[in-house]
Amino acid sequence: MSVQHDPVQRADFDQVMVPNYAPAGFVPVRGQGSRVWDQSGRELLDFAGGIAVNALGHCHPALVKALTEQANTLWHISNVFTNEPTLRLAHKLVDATFAERVFFCNSGAEANEAAFKLARRVAHDKFGPEKCEIIAATNSFHGRTLFTVSVGGQPKYSDGFGPKIQGISHVPYNDIEALKAAVSDKTCAVVLEPIQGEGGVLPADLAYLQAARELCDKHNALLIFDEVQTGMGRTGELFAYMHYGVTPDILSSAKSLGGGFPIGAMLTTTELAKHLVAGTHGTTYGGNPLGCAVAEAVIDVVNTPAVLDGVKAKSEQFKARLRAIGEQYGVFSEVRGLGLLIGCVLSDAWLGKAKTILDAAAVEGLLVLQASPDVVRFAPSLVVEDADIEEGLARFERAVAKLVNA
Repeated sequence: MSVQHDPVQRADFDQVMVPNYAPAGFVPVRGQGSRVWDQSGRELLDFAGGIAVNALGHCHPALVKALTEQANTLWHISNVFTNEPTLRLAHKLVDATFAERVFFCNSGAEANEAAFKLARRVAHDKFGPEKCEIIAATNSFHGRTLFTVSVGGQPKYSDGFGPKIQGISHVPYNDIEALKAAVSDKTCAVVLEPIQGEGGVLPADLAYLQAARELCDKHNALLIFDEVQTGMGRTGELFAYMHYGVTPDILSSAKSLGGGFPIGAMLTTTELAKHLVAGTHGTTYGGNPLGCAVAEAVIDVVNTPAVLDGVKAKSEQFKARLRAIGEQYGVFSEVRGLGLLIGCVLSDAWLGKAKTILDAAAVEGLLVLQASPDVVRFAPSLVVEDADIEEGLARFERAVAKLVNA
């Protein structure tokens, strides 16, 4: 028996919600696989993936089953106790990565907050309070808390909220010499996204990440990889650091980790984890049974050769067609990214018009994203069917053609 709800429309948003978002004019109400339907029953293909969150699309049966079974068993017990789904998920993450210890929370910002606090605590305990500086990249994005937004190198997100957290500096991404000049014995951590997501789907050069690792080792600093957007199979490896062969000291994960259920994780080593003794950090909902049960189902599906190899193959299918569209219509100067995190960099004539293309795609029944005003971003389901890729990119081409010929 379905519950009757009071009718609501897009206009209600402007009456009852804080205006910090500007959502689309239509309201999605149902999803299945790589398709969603809005209130009018219109079907759209989803290549946005909830901003790289819906790793297995909408209503994947393994996730629905995990959530339903757990919902009938135990929802919340708090961290006064541990629980079985938390321990199973932690084991699977440890077994699959460099990590030996896991801290669970509810979002990417919280995972990064924990990572940054851990880095400062380790440096404080081992070297004293002077060793507290964090170096991050310009145009990075690490979350919206005051600490994480200060580490993120985009002043438009951090200005206007009072004094910023001190001891944070920013250097150009992929610039080894700038990084060398910045790192010192006062540095406690270097924080990098292996692929800058919000900054334009910009992959790191291998030499850059290798240099960061060497500099951190030389100066007793920790290397933190923010894999909130790149992790959980998005690049064709379980985590992007595996693609590069550069191992961090601390890694943050969220987004795809729960496949749409809010969960985040900070992964690290036993040696570093011991600095967060009981009472030093916490979260009410972190590691709750519902989130961990769903995330366990996600990793069981994603961390398989079939899915990870599929991501690499689908990536080539996307890139080849997007490059062809870019050449035919003159809209893209470059198609870049790894796996199913793809950025189409707009050509000079189209700079600043990513939102225009996004809106035109929605009219044709396709959901895509932007990553800065100059990059159209694709982050579809990792198991998107080949036929859906063809259909979605046909819709995308129609949208581009109408804009170019307008």
